[in-house]
Amino acid sequence: MIEVRNLTKRYGDIVAVENVSFAAEKGQILGFLGPNGAGKTTTMRVITGFLPATSGTVRVAGFDIFENALEVRKRIGYLPENPPLYDDMTVTSYLSFVARIKGVARADAPNAVARVAERCGLNDVLRRTLGNLSKGFRQRAGLAQALIHDPSVLVLDEPTIGLDPKQIIDIRSLIRDLSGERTVILSTHILPEVAQLCSKVVIIDRGRIAVEGPIAELTAGRSLEQVFLAYTSGEAPRPTQPAPSEETTP
Repeated sequence: MIEVRNLTKRYGDIVAVENVSFAAEKGQILGFLGPNGAGKTTTMRVITGFLPATSGTVRVAGFDIFENALEVRKRIGYLPENPPLYDDMTVTSYLSFVARIKGVARADAPNAVARVAERCGLNDVLRRTLGNLSKGFRQRAGLAQALIHDPSVLVLDEPTIGLDPKQIIDIRSLIRDLSGERTVILSTHILPEVAQLCSKVVIIDRGRIAVEGPIAELTAGRSLEQVFLAYTSGEAPRPTQPAPSEETTP
C-alpha cells in the first residue's frame, strides 16, 4: 500500500533524511519511531505531499506521490502534530469546508460530515467553535478532517500528544478500529502506544533507517524500549543502506 524507496530530503547543506526505505501493507499499523530531530516529521510530510523530496520515490496504492500527487492525496488522510484547525469555525462548518477542498461532492458532504462525527465522537460538540474545544476534542476534530474523504491510508504524527489518560485511551481505541479498513503510519514518542497498536516498527535515527521489522520479532526476549535504545545508541548493527537513486525529484 505504501512503498518508500531511497527517500532523501536536503535543506541546503543539511540532510534531514537520507536513503530512507520502508513499506507498509494494506490494513497494517506501522509504528514510525525515532529521537527528536531524527527525520520522522520530514518523512511524514514528504509521504503526504506537503514537502518535495530531493530524491527517491514514494508510492501509495501504486501511484507515485511526485508524478500523481492528486491521486495520492485522494488516498491519504494526514493528521499533523498540530491539527490544521480554524478556531473561529464550528466543528460542522469546518468539516464541511474540509470536505469541499478534499473533493467530496457537495451532495455527499453532509453524509461525510455525519459519518466522521459519529466515528470520532464529535456529535455532542458539532455546534461549538473549535477554539472553545478541549485538547481531546481538537484532536478528534483533526482526525475527523483526515478521514472526511474516506482515505485508504492514514498518516498520524503524534496523535495523542498532550492528552489526558482517558483521551489517550479513546484515541488509541479509535486508531485500532480504523486499522482494519486502512493502512496507518503512526509516528510517536510513546513506545507503549506502539507496542499496543502496531504490528510493524520502523526506527529512524539521524535521518537513516536503523531497523525495520515485525514488532513481535524485534521484541522477542526484550522490551520495545530496549530495542529503541539499542538501535538509536549505536549498540545494534544497522541494516545495509540501499544504493542512492540517481533520479532526482525537483
